[in-house]
Amino acid sequence: MTGSPVTSAEAPAAAAGAAEAPADLVARLRATFRGGRTRSLDWRAQQLWKLRTLLTEHRADLAAALHADLGKSEAEASGAEVDFPIREIDHTLEHLEEWLRPRPVALSAEGFPAGSTAGTRYDPLGVVLVIAPWNYPAQLLLVPLAGALAAGNTVVAKPSELAPATSALLARLLPEYLDNDAVAVVEGGVPETTALLAQRFDHIFYTGNGTVGRIVMRAAAEHLTPVTLELGGKSPAFVDRDADVTRTAQRLARAKFQNAGQTCVAPDYVLTDPETSKALQIALAEAIEELYGPDPAASPAYGRIVNHRHFDRLTALLDSGRTVTGGAHDRAQKYIAPTVLADVGARSPVMQEEIFGPVLPIVEVADLDEAIAFINDRDKPLALYGFTENEATRRRLATETSSGGLGFGMPMAHLRVPDLPFGGVGESGMGAYHGPHSIATFSHRKAMLDVPLT
Repeated sequence: MTGSPVTSAEAPAAAAGAAEAPADLVARLRATFRGGRTRSLDWRAQQLWKLRTLLTEHRADLAAALHADLGKSEAEASGAEVDFPIREIDHTLEHLEEWLRPRPVALSAEGFPAGSTAGTRYDPLGVVLVIAPWNYPAQLLLVPLAGALAAGNTVVAKPSELAPATSALLARLLPEYLDNDAVAVVEGGVPETTALLAQRFDHIFYTGNGTVGRIVMRAAAEHLTPVTLELGGKSPAFVDRDADVTRTAQRLARAKFQNAGQTCVAPDYVLTDPETSKALQIALAEAIEELYGPDPAASPAYGRIVNHRHFDRLTALLDSGRTVTGGAHDRAQKYIAPTVLADVGARSPVMQEEIFGPVLPIVEVADLDEAIAFINDRDKPLALYGFTENEATRRRLATETSSGGLGFGMPMAHLRVPDLPFGGVGESGMGAYHGPHSIATFSHRKAMLDVPLT
């Protein structure tokens, strides 16, 4: 790893970044960037170490805030919102110097004198805006923040107002640990975000839905600012006849119902043939009981819906098919049981939008041909999952469909491989990050040519 760990006592005092007018805030961070200190490898490594220290020292505080916002269990909060960013930071620290190293490019001797060289190098972009969502409000703010800092940028971090406890905690902690002249946190809702989007940034990184993604992109176009849009979509899971139904159900249930289904890469619906569907329905009910017991409402491992607006949207989808298991809900507690629906039609309400909640529809198809046609007739998803032992089926899913990521055998696991790019395609987003892909996203890959004068 590069650099060395520090404690919060070594960090500068908190700055009142949120009290600044957006134009003044961006100008201040731009002045820091132009001063050059964020370009050094040592500064970048120190910021990553400080962010890592924040996570380790405030694990319990983050877990409490995430429980208040989303009912997350301590284990889920630690795994997804603390340990995940720590692993990303550790991997970046280990490889950062290598990733930033200029790369030579072969140069034909024709037309160039002896001693000429060509290559590329990564230059930081400048001032980056990171807008985070509410479903993983720590991870999805801190991982892109870490990438932007590793690339040598200054950053405005905008946590989600729909996770107010986590937003307030991060707004307090980040200035205590990070360089206040290079990182600022702005809390608030639509007015504050709109005011930020009116400023000129050098990159905007947004995670959320396509409706707001279009607003972000229109605002960025005013300044020709590049954007990364991490959106969502209906990520399908295809279950083949040869799949181990019990293990498939266990892995589907674990991925789908984590965070009460409020995960952008969760399996959104299942495609399978009628016979496999019958067995899968039984196995999913059993898998859900294994995870959360006979009464998920009493399970400390099962979360809650973020607010009543989303609760009402989700409960309106429960009549889209026959309830295999689940269906219970309590508005006062923002609780919806892990629910599996069968006999779901392609035009049913649950199939018209990303579910983003604990409802898993099973749609029956005759065979792989029909499954591929079903997937391709819809927007390109953020992820596609296949459960099959057939190599020909795997090849066809890989070559005949388009998705942000493709995983066989275990949904959502591709996020845990730091050297894999994470991002969408088409309606599910544009651009990618994680590991070296974050450096590429938050940098300009500059072409360089050196031709001797003699």
